Amino acid sequence: MWKEFKEFAFKGNVLDLAVAVIMGAAFGKIVSSIVDNLLMPIVGVILGGKDFSNLAITVGEAKIGYGMVIQSVIDFVIVAFFIFLMIKAAKKIQKPAEEEPAGPTSEELLTEIRDMMKEQSK
Repeated sequence: MWKEFKEFAFKGNVLDLAVAVIMGAAFGKIVSSIVDNLLMPIVGVILGGKDFSNLAITVGEAKIGYGMVIQSVIDFVIVAFFIFLMIKAAKKIQKPAEEEPAGPTSEELLTEIRDMMKEQSK
């Protein structure tokens, strides 16, 4: 069982995934900082300084903070759009994959086999 686990845990794909998770967490902090410190103040100015996080309804003794939900949705849309733009820019920077040279067609292979069979029968 240990051997199987070791093979699974140290395959290239698992290590690549671990690196991707760590890089994603670091990138998430950068994106969150940009959203919190650059974009949300601009959104606040556009919306007239409205802070949704304080909106709530009190029902009996329970306080329902629907403003935090609105704020979270706005944050998510901004973060998702920013990540979309970053991925789009990264794809433009990456070199397009080189096409592999086309192999012989089936007709060419069949012709080659036919010719080889003719030579062997001589």
